Amino acid sequence: MDIKEISSGVDQNTHWYYQSKKIPLLNYFESLSTDIKYDIIDVGSGTGFFAEEILNAFPQKINNCYLIDTEYTEEEIQKSSGTRLIKQNKIPDVISNSLVVMMDVLEHLEDDKKMLEEIKANAKGQNYFFITVPAFKSLWSAHDEYLCHYRRYTIPSLKKVLVESNYKITSTYYLYGILFPLVWLSRRISNLVPSKKVKSEMKPLHPILNKIIFSICRFDANYLTKNKLMGVTCIAFGKIIK
Repeated sequence: MDIKEISSGVDQNTHWYYQSKKIPLLNYFESLSTDIKYDIIDVGSGTGFFAEEILNAFPQKINNCYLIDTEYTEEEIQKSSGTRLIKQNKIPDVISNSLVVMMDVLEHLEDDKKMLEEIKANAKGQNYFFITVPAFKSLWSAHDEYLCHYRRYTIPSLKKVLVESNYKITSTYYLYGILFPLVWLSRRISNLVPSKKVKSEMKPLHPILNKIIFSICRFDANYLTKNKLMGVTCIAFGKIIK
C-alpha cells in the first residue's frame, strides 16, 4: 500500500476505499484454519493499516504482524520492537505459518516475479498469500503515474506471474466491479486533457457520499466474489507451497 495515497488527507479509518478493501482480506483470513496461530507478513505495508486491521479483528489467531517496507526509518523500527506490529526493512529470512499480504504492491515492482520468488524461497511450513493489484490497462491514468506503477493487471496476467512463481491459487476475482463503468468513463475523460502535474485521485469525501459509496462497495466485497468480468482491483489468494 502506497503512503502517497493518503497524502491528500484521506483517513483510512473512515474512507470508503480502505474500509471496503479490507473486507475480502478479513474474510479470507477468517476462513483459514484455527488450528495454528499465524504471523502476518505485510509486504509493502506503508502505514500498516491492513495488518493492524487483521490484528484488531483476530487478536487470538495471530502471533505477530511484520510490517515490511523499505521506507521505515531506524527510529520507527526500534519503536516497534516489543509490539505485535513489528516494522522491518526486509522480508523475514524464515516465513512459517504465515499469511503473506501484498496490498497493491506488485505493480510498483519492475520485476514482480522476483519478489514472489524471494518470498517463496523463505517460506517454510504452512503459508498462505493474499494479493491485490490495480486492474485493467484501460484504467491507466495520472494516478498510476503519481504512484509510480509499472502496470495494471487482469486476472490472466496476475495468474500467469503467480503460476510461474509456483504459487497455488485458490481464487481470483475482480473487486469494485460496480464502480468500473464510472471509473472507466472518468479516466477516459481526464486522459483527454492530461495534467501537467501527476497527482493522486484519492481524496476525502463528504461523509454522506462516503457512506453511500462504502455501502455499494461493501456489497461488492462481500457478495460479488465470483466476478471475473471487470473491476478496478484484482484479487488473488491461495497457498505458498515449497
